Amino acid sequence: MAVRLLANEVSDLCIGKPAVRSLPLSAAAGDLAAALRRGPQQAAGGAAACVAVVGPGRAVAGRLGLADVLCFLCAAPGALAHPTAALSKPASALLPKDGAGEVRRVDPRASVLEALDAVLSGAQVLAVPLRSGGRRKQLGGGGGGGGGGDYCWLTQEDLVRYFLNSISLFSHVAGRSVSSLGLVRADDLLTVRPHEAALSAVPLLRRAIATETAVAVVDDGGHLVGEISPALLASCDETAAAAIATLSVADLMAYVDYFGAPPEHILRAVKAGLKSKGLDAMLELVENEAVSSFAFSSSSTSSSSDDEAHGRAARLRRPSSGSYGRRSTEEPVVCSPASSLVAVMMQALAHRASYLWVLDEDDDCRLAGIVTFADVLTVFREQLQ
Repeated sequence: MAVRLLANEVSDLCIGKPAVRSLPLSAAAGDLAAALRRGPQQAAGGAAACVAVVGPGRAVAGRLGLADVLCFLCAAPGALAHPTAALSKPASALLPKDGAGEVRRVDPRASVLEALDAVLSGAQVLAVPLRSGGRRKQLGGGGGGGGGGDYCWLTQEDLVRYFLNSISLFSHVAGRSVSSLGLVRADDLLTVRPHEAALSAVPLLRRAIATETAVAVVDDGGHLVGEISPALLASCDETAAAAIATLSVADLMAYVDYFGAPPEHILRAVKAGLKSKGLDAMLELVENEAVSSFAFSSSSTSSSSDDEAHGRAARLRRPSSGSYGRRSTEEPVVCSPASSLVAVMMQALAHRASYLWVLDEDDDCRLAGIVTFADVLTVFREQLQ
């Protein structure tokens, strides 16, 4: 089993992956947000639309998504009061100072086991060098250092899929429940109540970005009613910081789900909240964005009725372009403590989610914990010892 699995190199897992987009550390946060908005969705690539932030020699310093921009606008001193100035800050200011969400460079000739160990030792995502050659991008480059050139992402999702394709070799654990394998974690749950201020969830959201999970929205009875995740926020633009700063958690979920055409009462609440807090500059930014969106919509009025209907639907419920590849309209993905390891893997991969919430059927389906890809990968690493 070990010989068969470990004979593969990292390059075997990266065949067909596109090069990630990159920006220098000195690029403005506003330019980062613009690049993320206009970038292509890479749903087939798993780690889709985050941008690589590169330093000297194009060494990857980290990766950033729209959720990072929103957290920065909501948490940086004075950013909400002066959003234009905040968006002119360099992308390096958005990178976590504690090393959370580490991006680690891995040689394409490294073994799958080395890649697995890198992820389990704290790397959120692996950057694998690419080089031009032949009819398509070929994997290449040397080891060590932070050499120049393009990269592709190798993610936890890629590794989970790799082991799922060889699940018959792990039949002795594949059918065991996630509970019996000790994969249900309740101690690290990130939770908020629907009535709480959305702004209070920003520190939790930062942790969710670093761990590729989400913040669970739980009612007073302990039931899961929704989630706030980087993938959901990636369907927005930087003006969603205004919603985070003024709305409750419940209203923020509605705002994100209908981004582009939020319910009028929620839009009024955002503007009123900005006025009451004296955030005039942010209010102006929101109103300018609304005018721009209206102008764009008006310029498309010559389209056919089918195109118009499609456009309205797209504005009403826009798919996520985030790093987890999920749609903002999906319900949180859940399982039970009795779900088998292979069932959880298939369910998570089918929904392009890197975690599943665990609901206890014996306790009125209350939230009991979370299973993450990192936890799943530890099982396979133990089997390969």
